[in-house]
Parts: sequence; C-alpha cells; structure tokens
Amino acid sequence: MPARPPSEPLLLNRELSLLKFNERVLAMAEHRDTPALERLRYVCIVSSNLDEFFEIRISSLKEQQRQTPDQVGDDGLTPGQAFEKVQAAVHELVAKQYALLNDAILPSLRQHGIALHPATEWTPEQQAWALDCFHREVMPLLTPIGLDPAHPFPRVYNKSLNFIVPLSGIDAFGRKASIAVVQAPRALPRLLKMPEAVSGHRHGYVLLTTLIRAFVSELFPGLEVQGCYQWRVTRNSDLFVDEEEVTNLRQALQGELSQRNFGAAVRLEIDRMTPPELETYLQREFGLSSADTYRVNGPVNLSRLMQLCSVDDCADLLFPPHHAAVPAPFDQVAGKPAELFAAIAAGDRLLHHPYQSFQPVIDFLTAAALDPDVVAVKQTIYRTGEDSELMRLLLSAAKAGKEVTVVVELMARFDEQTNINWAARLEEVGAHVVYGVVGHKTHAKMALVLRREKGRIRRYGHLGTGNYHPRTARLYTDFGLLTADPGICEDMDKVFSQLTGLGARRTLKSLLQSPFTLHETMVQLIRAEARAARAGRKARIMAKMNSLLEPAVIRELYKAGQDGVRIDLIVRGVCALRSGVPGLSENIRVRSIVGRFLEHSRVFYFHAEGKEVVYLSSADWMERNFFRRVELAVPVRDKALKKRVIHEAFTVALRDNQLAWQQRPDGDYSPVRSRAAPVNLHQTLDEALRNS
Repeated sequence: MPARPPSEPLLLNRELSLLKFNERVLAMAEHRDTPALERLRYVCIVSSNLDEFFEIRISSLKEQQRQTPDQVGDDGLTPGQAFEKVQAAVHELVAKQYALLNDAILPSLRQHGIALHPATEWTPEQQAWALDCFHREVMPLLTPIGLDPAHPFPRVYNKSLNFIVPLSGIDAFGRKASIAVVQAPRALPRLLKMPEAVSGHRHGYVLLTTLIRAFVSELFPGLEVQGCYQWRVTRNSDLFVDEEEVTNLRQALQGELSQRNFGAAVRLEIDRMTPPELETYLQREFGLSSADTYRVNGPVNLSRLMQLCSVDDCADLLFPPHHAAVPAPFDQVAGKPAELFAAIAAGDRLLHHPYQSFQPVIDFLTAAALDPDVVAVKQTIYRTGEDSELMRLLLSAAKAGKEVTVVVELMARFDEQTNINWAARLEEVGAHVVYGVVGHKTHAKMALVLRREKGRIRRYGHLGTGNYHPRTARLYTDFGLLTADPGICEDMDKVFSQLTGLGARRTLKSLLQSPFTLHETMVQLIRAEARAARAGRKARIMAKMNSLLEPAVIRELYKAGQDGVRIDLIVRGVCALRSGVPGLSENIRVRSIVGRFLEHSRVFYFHAEGKEVVYLSSADWMERNFFRRVELAVPVRDKALKKRVIHEAFTVALRDNQLAWQQRPDGDYSPVRSRAAPVNLHQTLDEALRNS
C-alpha cells in the first residue's frame, strides 16, 4: 500500500468544506431544468447560509487568530492561513452568486412575468408611481442622520439595510454637509409591489433599495446629494453564557439576546459603485479590512428576494406540490387514541419524512393529550417554531391535568427567544419545564407517553433524527421511530430523569447516549469491522449524517479502510475526512446529496459479522455532538424496518446519479454521472413511499 505523502494534511478545513457545500447548493440554481423560482430560492438559501457562516464560523476564525495565531490544525493551516483561504473562497462564491442572479435568473423570471424594475428603466408612469409610493410609504419612516460632532455614527443593527450618502452644501443651521447615513427601518418591506397596469408585468416589484436611492434627495432639501450607496454589516452572533457563574440560564440568556445584534462586526457588504473613500470610511468605523468587504451587484441581502417565491399564480415556476401520505396503520387510527396506541404496541413503526407525513407524530401527541388513560407526557424541544401545533398539544395535555415534562433547549442557536417564550407558556399551565444540563445542549429528539393499561403503566416513545418542527418535516429528510419496546422506553425514561434531576450516570440497555456511550460505541463498532477485515471476513460500514468532523472517529475510519473495510459515507455538508487518498483512504467514498429536500437524517450501519447493526440518531459525528451535547442513538431491531432503513438511507442514495456529488481527495466535489438509468434519490423514495 503506497504511503501517504507527509506534506498532505490529515483533515480538510471545516470552513472550506462548508463553503463547498454551499457551492453544491448554488449548483441547483445553475441547473436549467430547476424551475425558475426554485432557482431563485437556492440563491437565497446560499445567502442565508452565508449570513450564518459569518455570524458563527468567521467570528470563530477571527477569535482563533487573536488567541492562537501560530497553532497549526490538523488541516495544516494556522488560523490566519485558514482565514485567508476562506475569505478568498467566499469572495469567489458571492461573485458567482450575483452573476447567476443577474445574468440568468432575473432575466428568466422577467420572461415569466416577474420583474424587478430598476430606476434606470422606469417609464414616466412608473416614475410617478414610485415617487408617490416613496412619499406615502417610505419617507415618513426614514430618519436621515448627518454625521458631525453632535451626531456620531449611529449604532447599527446586525444585517440591517443602510445607506451612506455623500453631500455638499450648507444646511439651515449653517453647517457644512459632508456625509449622512440613512437606516432603513425593519418595518419597511424590502420589495414593493407595482400595479400590473403600471408595471406591464403580471408581477412587478421595486426594491426598497432602488426607491430610496432614486429619491434620497427628498431627505436633504437644499443640499447636493453626490451619491447614495447601500451597505450592510454582519456581526458576531454567537452567544456567551459563563457556565460556571450562571445561576439562572433563562435570565442570563435573555440578557445576552438583547446584545446579539450588536456584536463585533465581521463582514461589510457595500454597493459595487461605492467610492473607495467611503469604503475606507466604513471599514474604519467597524474595524474591518478589504478582505472583510464585499462589493455586490444587487441587493446586499439576497435572502429578501425569497418573497418572490411566494407570488400567486406561478405554480409552473415551482417544484410540483408535494403531498406526503399518512402511512398505514396511522391512516386508519387518527382520532382514535386507544387504536393508535394499540398499533404501536403491536410493533415498531418507522416514519421517513418528508416522503411520509409527519401527521402520525402529531396524532401520537394528540392521543396523549386526549386519552384519559394517559397520565404523563415527557418531551425534548430543540426547534419547534413560533406557531407550533405540537406545543399547543403539550399545553392542552397540561391543562387536562396530565403530568407534562418538557426539556426545552434554550441554547438552540437563533431559536433561543422562541424557546424561552414557549417555556414561559408551558410553565403558566403547570407543565414541568427544565432546561437540560448547563454546558450540554439537549439535542436528542424524543417524546415519551405513559399510559395506564390493565392496572399498570405502559410506555410509548417516539425517537427521531430531526426536530419536532412540522414545517421542516415537509422539507427535511428524517427518520422517526414510534415504539413500545420496553427496553427502549425504559431507557428514555432514565434519560429524562437525568435531564430533570440529579444523580449518577444511568446504565442504558438499548440506547446510546452522548456524552457517555455514543462515541465509544461508534469507535468499538468501527474497530470490530477492521478486525473482521483483517481476518478476511466481510466488513462494511455505511454512515449518513450532516457533518463529519470528529478527529478520533476519522482516524478510526482511516485505519479501518486501510485494513480493507469498504466504507461509504453520505455527508450532506461539512466533511473533514479526505476520501480516496492513496495509502490513507482509498477504500472510503464520500458522497453528498443536494436536491429538493434537505438531507438531515443520521443513520449508522455496521455489518457486524452479518448481524447488521443499524442506529438512527440525533447526532452528527462532530466533537460537540459526542462530548458537549445530550444525544441519542436508537437501534433498529425489527428485521423488516431494518431492511427499509438500509434501502432508503443507503442503497438508493449510493445509486443516485442525479443529485449526488462525489468527494475528491483534495476536498472538492464533482457530480456523480453514469451511463446507467437515471436515479434521483428524492423522486425514487417519494414514489416508493407515497402509497406505503
């Protein structure tokens, strides 16, 4: 076996790998067979992803540059070198994103009757409408700020839309005008609908940016406006709570949330026509460099264009509506609590969203709230949304006098305030609300129902790979298991006791749990496959997840591959493992699948001398999931369900030649293409499970 060149790094850079994922998302917008509005949606998704990338990952890189500037990581880079490569990659991605929008997507939408009207192309009638709209809807809400000793630079909200306006002349008080800042209120829509008769298009819009830039002189009477340039600053949005000092997590977190939107600046986006002196002025104001600055040819926040994806009468420009079926037996037992519980008691039930409806999970909790024989409901909440039917069911159960215990993860990034609000409402109706374990996010997805049957308590559980969020359940691929298995449900109860109370580590018979047994068991199972391969027996590992970063697991996979284990990894996003490297990982293949649905499920398969061990899990293979979170992995024991999971999670995905990308040894990805019949994972599973 050839030796790996010593100069090659063991791992790929995390941030660069995440950017590669966004390149794959943007590739969906490049496909001409992707419907026009869906192409726009993918561009907007990349924009939203990049916002979070800067708020969290770039912020972390900047912090590493300050604290450990000389430390070389397993990716072979110092923080400074990584930052330089990452910024170059983002600049390239953003340029590609705007070019695609301006040169392909917007012209295509215009052909279909959806137009953004630039001021340079306004007809006299459109000009008159725009001026009237500006005076009626926009100007009353604007507060221009002239910068002078009495008016310092305003405090700027994270990702808010702003304009810098160079001026000349003398104002009413005899002051010499130079620069003003105009902040667009968040209450103003970023897209304003133009009447069809004025537009000449079925759906004509004017960007708020276009409107303000066209009529900004109205805000500065008697002065000469020399330009008007949009800009936006992105700030560090990671929250810090001192886990050793905090006495009330909810109170401490609310204090941090109020300051989230005013963290350190990490990115400056400006209009491409902004004069260099104004660019330098803004950079100096926010402590940023030219590398942190992005000149864009279009709106500074492309995510705002997502509104266009919801215009009326444009179904032909979107993916066909997706209607997930309610699988048997749940299609027959909705509204019949006793029959629903009996169906689960008869055998484990597997759900695969979004191909199969999330409704059985809602029905499960509805039954728990309504059934007089149910005495208690316990559930973890990580993300559930502001308008959640599921949370209303928990409120109903508590109001009905059932013992309701909810473990709410307050540190679920960007959902903190929503979760705080739900926690308060649950407490008001008498539910027991706890916030897990400080220092360990509760990321496990589980719901447990305790029901009195024939004089004893029987447990029913749901465990999933995704959040209890009905909206994302229509977009994300996730598995869920409804079970009455005594061993699994008893383990779930033990985990709830750990989260709500105090005590020594509980021994679980069926479930694997982070931060205790999940990592060590994964390592043991990988090593067992390696031993089988060395002994000349069949050995196989397949794993599906969102991210693969944990160094110890990656090293074990490298060793197992070198021992002859055939390893297939389906990693949607970040993957630090380098596949196909001679002497290191030539037996390891890494695929990423990007399509209509977001691949979100976590599934682990080990041949295990023919026993075929399969786990569904809430955890990715990342350090935080293994050691700093409460995560669960549940074994799939039923043979028929295990066969289903293997087929749906791996077999079809490894045949896909339409949505799949193959990782190359350098960490780049190329589309999987073959002469075989076309296989689209999402379409194949949708057709197979629609009538299951």
